[in-house]
Amino acid sequence: MKTQDTQNKNTSSRPRAGERAPDFKLMDSNGNEWRLSDKQGRVVVLLFYPGDETPICTQQMCSVRDRWEDYSSTGAEVVGISMDTVESHGKFAENHQLPLLLLSDSKGEVSRAYDALSWFPGRSARAVVVIDKSGIITYRKVQSLSLFRPNDDDVIEAIRLANAELA
Repeated sequence: MKTQDTQNKNTSSRPRAGERAPDFKLMDSNGNEWRLSDKQGRVVVLLFYPGDETPICTQQMCSVRDRWEDYSSTGAEVVGISMDTVESHGKFAENHQLPLLLLSDSKGEVSRAYDALSWFPGRSARAVVVIDKSGIITYRKVQSLSLFRPNDDDVIEAIRLANAELA
């Protein structure tokens, strides 16, 4: 199994590539409950980001929107996660016509569980976690200092690799 795990700090005891993804449930931008374990049998991508309507985060989510055909062609469920409220996510998604669900981690529990907390209090780090169909993390990249958005080509390739591993 080929996995990739990068993080800009070395002292994490949180889940790494090759390990089972912690289950969680959060509310989405439509006010519905979203649970990771309900997605078993499908590749899932968690795109953690610091905040709605901030410059780099808006660029990141709009880039995903602009490449949505490429993302959706992988068959993966792609969701955004930040510590903003459900209401904030709804406005953000509407303002930018975002096709992906945004999940509200308002207490930071999921960000903490995936070691995706920013150095800035009350914010998620910018992170990408790809989880294969059996619930194993195959790709994990965390940037606690979130100055650069993830490269869409890298994320899409990580999704394709996760799909290929269990094909």
